[in-house]
Amino acid sequence: MHTKHQKSTILIVDDAPANIDIVKDVLSSQYNLQAAINGPIALKIIDKKKPDLILLDIMMPEMDGYEVCEHLKNNDETKDIPVIFLTAKVDASNEMQGFKLGAVDYITKPISPLILLERVKTHLELKSIRDSLKHQNGRLENKVRERTQHIEELQNVTVVAMGAIAEARDPETGNHLKRTQQYVKLLAEKLQNHPKFAHFLTPDTIILLHKSAPLHDIGKVGISDKILLKPGKLSDEEFEEMKKHTTYGYEAINTAEKGMTDSDNFLYFAKEIAYGHQEKWDGSGYPQGLKGEDIPISARLMAVADVYDALISNRVYKPAFSHEKSIAIMKEGRGSHFDPDMLDAFLDIADDCHAIAQQFIDSEQELKLSASL
Repeated sequence: MHTKHQKSTILIVDDAPANIDIVKDVLSSQYNLQAAINGPIALKIIDKKKPDLILLDIMMPEMDGYEVCEHLKNNDETKDIPVIFLTAKVDASNEMQGFKLGAVDYITKPISPLILLERVKTHLELKSIRDSLKHQNGRLENKVRERTQHIEELQNVTVVAMGAIAEARDPETGNHLKRTQQYVKLLAEKLQNHPKFAHFLTPDTIILLHKSAPLHDIGKVGISDKILLKPGKLSDEEFEEMKKHTTYGYEAINTAEKGMTDSDNFLYFAKEIAYGHQEKWDGSGYPQGLKGEDIPISARLMAVADVYDALISNRVYKPAFSHEKSIAIMKEGRGSHFDPDMLDAFLDIADDCHAIAQQFIDSEQELKLSASL
């Protein structure tokens, strides 16, 4: 975009020097002018310094105006330069050909000074407006990108903070949230091409599942320490109270979700996971006793990840099992506790999950993941 102190540059391309002189007489007081007597010379000039507008003769030897225009429009560096054809004859077919190639206008010879001035002025103004809009759009795109990144960062911080609250109530869980988050992502990626899950496990959904997984036990903040930290087996009454962590989690996230305007937000999956990760494939789980495919896919994924990590980790009620023993126990739950297809996929990536477990091992405990009991 040019300021009042900057003159636009116009390139005149015509094989007749007399025609170039005529154009120069009309435009030289208002614009910087370049001239070329044929197409190849014009292209060399443009390559060194792009003009703001080109006045292009059609009938030229070696390379006619149409060829020059086509060359310019096929090049990303020059395609936005306005081209006005100068021609002694214009019929409908000539005009159509020129406009199809990307020319913005025609000026017929002999050239009328007033028409030349007005057409050049109009198309330079239009170019200036287009350039300004393009610049503004670029700035807006950058702002949207920055805003989106900021929102994602806030979401991540929110999840970590909320998950840490639950984790603080249950110190033996250690890096449980980080590990299960990675398991869920890995398992979802393994299943994304499976006929039963491909429609759901899109790349965007997998990102949201990964982001929301750490909130699966957020409801434990509502469970008393006497029950949450009790060594050994819970009584029936205590277990009924423990079950409520799924409902507490659902209610807490549901309340938070109501304050969000985006219906496709990550808290939707966090709510599903918190409420449904203790459901079992055979319907014997809680809190709703859902069965089979009535259990949300997100909750089924979390169930596999959560149980595996619980098995390989120390808990107040049990020591850590080895990876091998944990896998054996998981296999026993195929079709009863776990979705059979998901369990099969998990078994295929079990070694990768074991590696994740070792990467995020709880530093405060001696978890011998590969030791047999």
